Amino acid sequence: MTPGERSRVFRQKYEAMSSDERSMFNNWSRAISDFTGWGLSESEQKEREVRKSYEKDKSDCLRCEKWRNELLKTSPLVIFMSENLKKSGMSFDHSNMPCMKCDEMRSGGFSSDGVIQLCYNNLFSKGHLETTMAHEMVHAYDQANFNLDWYNLEHHACTEIRAASLSGDCTWFQEMMRGNIGFLKHHQVCVKRRAAISV
Repeated sequence: MTPGERSRVFRQKYEAMSSDERSMFNNWSRAISDFTGWGLSESEQKEREVRKSYEKDKSDCLRCEKWRNELLKTSPLVIFMSENLKKSGMSFDHSNMPCMKCDEMRSGGFSSDGVIQLCYNNLFSKGHLETTMAHEMVHAYDQANFNLDWYNLEHHACTEIRAASLSGDCTWFQEMMRGNIGFLKHHQVCVKRRAAISV
């Protein structure tokens, strides 16, 4: 059967459908086109990509916020850091830990004005977010308790070493997931590497 004959048969079957069947077929056809991208014009393809990207960003951001709020209440490490930051005069909750989209390949960041940014588009799991929050909270603690100058390379290296060592960044499991498997001095090697990357 040629494509023209196939098209003619399809048109005849489509016209023979009742209005309910046609409506159901059109909805199904739109859903398949939206899911696969087949049969869409170039402008419809672009619109679909923008919509899918927006939906993914929204979903990732909501997931990040949900995990962050849960970790602030249930994670022993995050609770410990929060309590000690409070004693140091810095309070952290959902209002100064926004989930945001980051261009760089990083999972979070701390700014000297007391805000911890959580990169929802680079978080792989709730455990990864927990480690990220703890890492950035170590930076906040260092800023609150020591005369930290972020433009001084020694200060910056010191806080990165402390954050990599204390946050759980260098657990054996985390390193294994990154493909860095070692048994001797693995923690020291990891801390040195992670701090060098961050500086």
